[in-house]
Amino acid sequence: MRKGVFIIGTDTGVGKTVIAAGLALVAREKKIRVGVMKPVATGCFSHEGELLSHDTLFLLKASEGKRHELANPVRFRNPLAPLAAARHEARPIDTSHIIRAYEELHENFEFVIVEGIGGLMVPFTENYFVSDLIQEFKLPVIIVARTALGTINHTLLTIDAAKSRGLNILGIIFNNFNENSLSLDEETSPRIISDLSRVPILGMVPKIEGLNVENLRYGNLKQTMKDRVDLKKIFGELFNG
Repeated sequence: MRKGVFIIGTDTGVGKTVIAAGLALVAREKKIRVGVMKPVATGCFSHEGELLSHDTLFLLKASEGKRHELANPVRFRNPLAPLAAARHEARPIDTSHIIRAYEELHENFEFVIVEGIGGLMVPFTENYFVSDLIQEFKLPVIIVARTALGTINHTLLTIDAAKSRGLNILGIIFNNFNENSLSLDEETSPRIISDLSRVPILGMVPKIEGLNVENLRYGNLKQTMKDRVDLKKIFGELFNG
């Protein structure tokens, strides 16, 4: 198994970028040479004639990476699903280009953190999905999920789809909840999901004070990841203490 993880979500907006960046921040502190990747980004903005992704910049700053063309090889302006953006902008996604970028990252870093887009079954082409890319990369999966009502169904469906495709699920991180005002469903849902799926909970990450992806502000993200996530299970022998 290659050294790295592929971060997927049960839906869009669950906080994959935050969790991926948090892992990168911890890896840097532990002197792990960490690479980051967001294979496809949509909703990008123009800067000096180039399309850039706020999410990718957030990941790169967390890892001190500089190779934007490798970290984010495919970018679209419109905030759409990848296949919809590719059709709208008349630029089909070349998955072989993504794989070559990943291979170069893999050769140059000890550990590579890849953030998917949306969920497991988001299509890049008519017959190629995020799940297919994970199989190509041969990376274990971390599922990022909400705690709110509806998460049991969304998370169990994601787990079932991952298992049916032979993906290695490392565990689940529940993200972005207000720990001072947890509702009953938020308190009970994570344990039910883990019990039913037999997939371990790797962490419970509350809302991060001072965090802002667009402004490249991490708040207390690194310390929260150290306090709330099973980092040893994620980084293995690379992580000491």
